Amino acid sequence: MNEVCIVAARRTPIGRFLGALSGESAVDLGVHASRAVLDGLPGGRVGQVIFGNVLSAGLGMNVARQIGIGAGLPVTTPAFTVNTMCGSGMQAVLLAYQAICSGETDVVLCGGTESMSNAPHLLQRSRTGIKLGNATLADSLLSDGLLDAFSGDHMALTAEQLAVEYNVTRREQDGYAALSQQRYSTAFNAGVFECEVAAHDSLKEDEHPRPEATAEQLADLKPVFVRDGTGTVTAGNASGVNDGAVAIVLAHRQVAESEDWPILATMTGGCIVGCDPQKMGLGPVHAVRRVCREQAVPIEAFDAIEINEAFAVQTLACLNELQLSSDAVNTCGGAIALGHPIGATGARIVAHLAHRIHNGESGHAIGSLCIGGGMGAAVTLSSAPS
Repeated sequence: MNEVCIVAARRTPIGRFLGALSGESAVDLGVHASRAVLDGLPGGRVGQVIFGNVLSAGLGMNVARQIGIGAGLPVTTPAFTVNTMCGSGMQAVLLAYQAICSGETDVVLCGGTESMSNAPHLLQRSRTGIKLGNATLADSLLSDGLLDAFSGDHMALTAEQLAVEYNVTRREQDGYAALSQQRYSTAFNAGVFECEVAAHDSLKEDEHPRPEATAEQLADLKPVFVRDGTGTVTAGNASGVNDGAVAIVLAHRQVAESEDWPILATMTGGCIVGCDPQKMGLGPVHAVRRVCREQAVPIEAFDAIEINEAFAVQTLACLNELQLSSDAVNTCGGAIALGHPIGATGARIVAHLAHRIHNGESGHAIGSLCIGGGMGAAVTLSSAPS
């Protein structure tokens, strides 16, 4: 099997909902990240473009194709767009990995992009005419991005179910959320994200983090979705609604070495799995277990572990199932601090781990995330040839 390396990985700063990046479409953000990641690399060597995107309504045909052309790639470079909900960016990376492993191509530009600020409202069934009465607009941000297609429940309600099942208290959730903010702040001040972020004219650094937030302050926030006195999920202990894009270049090791490209990390595998939609937050558990089983390694073999922080309670439930200490996971903060542009986050996790490996902070890394609709994804990286 061909050996696959990550040779470049960059992202936009992550913007708040209706914040500094809200004037940019998901295509614009993807182009920005892609131009940054291709700087110094010959675009003509890219054999394929694969991008994840969830909220595609109104963006025009084939977001990935628009990004490839916008980034200056030849018109002969094919592209396709992936929608695996929150796993879209990671799915794009996995598909790029598989394309190189199979010999289909030897260099792929991949990643994920999302502008949640620009998700349009939809007027359903308007083509047949509205004979009498009012017409109701549907918010595609909710219908296509945040509501379970099977039950109609908001993702936060699935998180509330995990709080009950795993007996995770509001205090524990707020404590974890504050820890995420503190970890991000420490990492930011240490310059950890400088190699990842390609500053945008509208935003130079991540806009969502609130490093001053404490558990005591978070405790003052009211539950958003369950308001009968039993709710625990708030805007402070959940990930944000955000805008951002990530671009990654994967290459066959022989190509990378012959072209003298930098090698950030070796990609060693990954998977997408299915699970109960009402327990979609446990998707990382199933994906991580499958990867560990297939690679015949215990989770303790990984010295850098990421579990996307869709919700504090969901992350804590995954830690419980995987028997991991919070000290070992998301050590630079996660989506509670950074934000969660849903189509991009999976690729952001891969990019972050690749840079940690390149900087000598990790030898073996695993990144994972839950996926709305009941799925999970995981990817493994290494500093050494596979």
